[in-house]
Amino acid sequence: MKVTSVEKKEKSTVELTVQVEAEAFEAAIQKAYLKNRGKINVPGFRKGKAPRKIIEGMYGASVFYEDAINDLYPAAYEEAVKEQGLDDVGYPKIEIAGVGKEGFTFKALVSIRPEAKLGEYLGLSAPKEEPKVTEKDIDEELKPYIDRATRLVSVQRKAKKGDTAVIDFEGFDNGTPFEGGKGENYDLKLGAGMFVPGFEEQVIGMKAGEEKDIDITFPEDYHADLAGKAVVFHVKVNEVKESQAPEVDDEFAKDVSEFETLDDFRKDLGEKLLERKQAQANSDFENAVMEQLVENMECEIPDGMVEVQLDRLMDDYAMRLQSQGIPMDQYLSMMGMTPEMMRASGRPAALKQVQMELALTAVAKAENIQVSDEEYEAEIAKLAEQYNMPVEQVKAVISADGLKSDMAMRKASELVISKAKATKKKAAPKKAARKDEEGEEKPKRTRAKKKPEEPAEEEPKAE
Repeated sequence: MKVTSVEKKEKSTVELTVQVEAEAFEAAIQKAYLKNRGKINVPGFRKGKAPRKIIEGMYGASVFYEDAINDLYPAAYEEAVKEQGLDDVGYPKIEIAGVGKEGFTFKALVSIRPEAKLGEYLGLSAPKEEPKVTEKDIDEELKPYIDRATRLVSVQRKAKKGDTAVIDFEGFDNGTPFEGGKGENYDLKLGAGMFVPGFEEQVIGMKAGEEKDIDITFPEDYHADLAGKAVVFHVKVNEVKESQAPEVDDEFAKDVSEFETLDDFRKDLGEKLLERKQAQANSDFENAVMEQLVENMECEIPDGMVEVQLDRLMDDYAMRLQSQGIPMDQYLSMMGMTPEMMRASGRPAALKQVQMELALTAVAKAENIQVSDEEYEAEIAKLAEQYNMPVEQVKAVISADGLKSDMAMRKASELVISKAKATKKKAAPKKAARKDEEGEEKPKRTRAKKKPEEPAEEEPKAE
């Protein structure tokens, strides 16, 4: 192997031109011949006994080139990267530049670890929420306990919204029962919107033992067989049940918790909620500081480095799905996604993780952050205890350099965050009153009843 040229390219890549000599190439061709001769039929010879020259005469001298090249170039690439002292961080792009009896030449585009140029990294500032817990917040914390203690009780009255009607039903299309349109002793929560639009509304007002026909028109976007069709459901109500919530008092607190009084239970719920809010506020603050660290950094990141990190994310996600008994292909089918769509959705997270790694590595270098042998051994012991494995086994499966690098980045992160300043979150600006054409302020319109705000959708966070 001989490196004949080294050329720096954009985005932290280097193009190597590598030549593999004739002797090595000839040996690889002979190896390919021995491997494949049993698969080639040559008239006049038993299978696997035809001489190489005969096969090359029939199929061309290059018949074994591809296998020979595939056998040689990985080792030649690794040797070339090592010889040039390159820190390879991505998958290379390989292009065969020439091939013949004298050997072959290939070009390799190598992704190398970029040098990050840090901006400001100590003394950063970010808003931090000051969490508070109100009585209303504690009421919300109580709701799941109340819901679990709520019981369905049979009542002898007309069904109303919020009740559960136990029904038998069967659907008919022009007098003929249709598939999937029948059920017995089905618990229908009235007002939950689980059935075809218009169905639940017509069950409201029925009593136990009552039967009637309900006219329903399926929506146009329903599945093909019934889309837009007018059908009739014969419905019988077997039972009407209402939800009866428990009395929220000291006895309730004893039943659902380890506390003797409701006040003590509420106090504990409030303290735990405050802890969660404080932890979230700390996490949000730290994330904001880290984002600033990355924004202040200048760095050309090679695409190959992001691809490697994206593969790690995809592999990790596939393993977590598999642990739940869901193969990746089944998950993709359920979500209506292709592998390409899945990778595209994970690419921003992979890029962010690469940026963070480069920034923290640069901070560790700038601050001369070191990991002592004692710290390394303590971390190994911690991992051994966590995974219930012998220390030596942990050392065998975890790269010492990789672990020390992770520990140094953790120290760098702690340093940046410890030096960052927390500022108060600014309150959202109040909307100014609208003015009419003469410049006079118009009074705000009032509504009889304010609609509850819908919870904002949370951005998916990468694991």
